[in-house]
Amino acid sequence: INDIPELHPRNGKLRDSPIAGVLLANGEVDALVGLLSLREGSPFGIWAHDRVLSVLEQNSIFNVLDRETVPRRAIDIGTPFELVLQDGTPTGMTVEAFEVPGKSAWYLEKTSHGHQRDVPGDTLGLEITGPDGRKVFVITACAGLDQSLADRLRGAEVVFFDGTLWRDDELLVTGLGQKTGQRMGHMSMSGPDGVVEAFRDLGVKRRFFIHVNNSNPANLPDSPERSSVEEAGWIVARQGQKVTL
Repeated sequence: INDIPELHPRNGKLRDSPIAGVLLANGEVDALVGLLSLREGSPFGIWAHDRVLSVLEQNSIFNVLDRETVPRRAIDIGTPFELVLQDGTPTGMTVEAFEVPGKSAWYLEKTSHGHQRDVPGDTLGLEITGPDGRKVFVITACAGLDQSLADRLRGAEVVFFDGTLWRDDELLVTGLGQKTGQRMGHMSMSGPDGVVEAFRDLGVKRRFFIHVNNSNPANLPDSPERSSVEEAGWIVARQGQKVTL
């Protein structure tokens, strides 16, 4: 936010933000913690599935987000909804959430929520349609590309896709963790079951890797891994990058 002028306070105001809403695709720490930095009296909306909203309800720290200033709206899977500004003004954009193979957030594994796979609401993909009818898909976490997801993405104009890891045992090999990518609910970029191979015949016009972990060598512009994904037609998204449909 600090590095992108379009997200800075408007009209010389000290506590203001043009950010009108946040769509939560899952309940991972990465997705939730930034909400606490947007709390200083500037209105915005939160859209999330009931399972993720329940996480916010159970943690009192999120009460700093005043409900009248920051309303929470439930997402129904498969039901398109319109994004609106705080005063109800339509943005002209609609969103449809759909199920994506994945798992519950890791910090919920020892709670009643438990370690669960492919539970509706835990991991969502988002299909965002603009006023002109053009669509963009955003999938920040994904454990596998099943037939349903492949059919949905086939021929898409733009897809932003989970690029957390280069290889499934990446955290084990680098000594950064004790879990494989699949155990964490992420496909790897590489390999016969990886993202690059899974997208090879889908005909997606522009493909961006997002949510790339700092252990992933494809982060490095001069690495063989970066060259490999670029040769396959992928772009590793960079901070502040703008994509025009």
